[in-house]
Amino acid sequence: MYRFSFFPYRRQFIQPLQTHHGCWKNRQGILLKLTDDKGNLGWGEIAPLPWFGSETFLEALTLCRQSPKTLSKTEIFTISEKFPASQFGFESAWLNLTEKTPLTPELPNSQLLPTGEAVFSILESLKPEAGKTFKWKIGVTDIELELQWFDRLLSSLPPNATLRLDANGGLTWETANRWLAACEGKAIEFLEQPLPVTEFDEMLQLCDRYTTTIALDESVATLRQLETCIRRGWRGIFVVKAAIAGSPTQLRQLCETHRLDTVFSSVFETRIGREAALRLAARLQTVPRAVGFGIEGWFADEVVLKF
Repeated sequence: MYRFSFFPYRRQFIQPLQTHHGCWKNRQGILLKLTDDKGNLGWGEIAPLPWFGSETFLEALTLCRQSPKTLSKTEIFTISEKFPASQFGFESAWLNLTEKTPLTPELPNSQLLPTGEAVFSILESLKPEAGKTFKWKIGVTDIELELQWFDRLLSSLPPNATLRLDANGGLTWETANRWLAACEGKAIEFLEQPLPVTEFDEMLQLCDRYTTTIALDESVATLRQLETCIRRGWRGIFVVKAAIAGSPTQLRQLCETHRLDTVFSSVFETRIGREAALRLAARLQTVPRAVGFGIEGWFADEVVLKF
């Protein structure tokens, strides 16, 4: 049995993050602590992302408040799939307590750039690192403007840099084709989730039309969605947001069984959730790609453990 306590937090973005899903100003989450009968601690984090299909912060908070102050392993591992971010948080805390977890691995990291024209305000400060990977969100304003900024961005990035584009499912068939045509022959690692989740077959067609690789993100937000896309024939890249995918042990089994080409990515969790996700990434990424945890500088401060 494990004593359970939790600590809700709220962090403000220094600069709101603009995506196709809207403007994100604050990140709310919950830190979890499990304590065994010897006083050993295990830390976990619930970092919901409801527009990706997870539970809401309030739903996760209600779950924590209704949970007993002492939990068994069975109770930790039988949290409903309706709460995928909570599944990740509770199981990660148990794994952190019971496994001899190594230090957080050093993995190459992509850097998230400001959306839209705001990207050019920080380009001068970028270090010209060879092979650095950057990520830029698209599909948030007029495509003509974005394509102009895209050309300017490519010419402004450090030498040998690689760029990832993330549409968050915000393109249409027409604009997706325009973007992929513009990417041909350029140093674009992949275009992430060009079309909505409901247009899976159309994204398969785009894979056959262009040489630029397409990655699924919103389409594979949870374990059940991941399984569905595997069954329907997706053999490209899977962007895995471990903190909202669900059970980390089930995620590990699924990725190892199918040898998936994964890129693990952040949901703007704290260090607690990030380290748990990175340990999975170190074990499960079969292709040496940069992980998507380059979120330094997006918050004014780090969450301090207060309990």
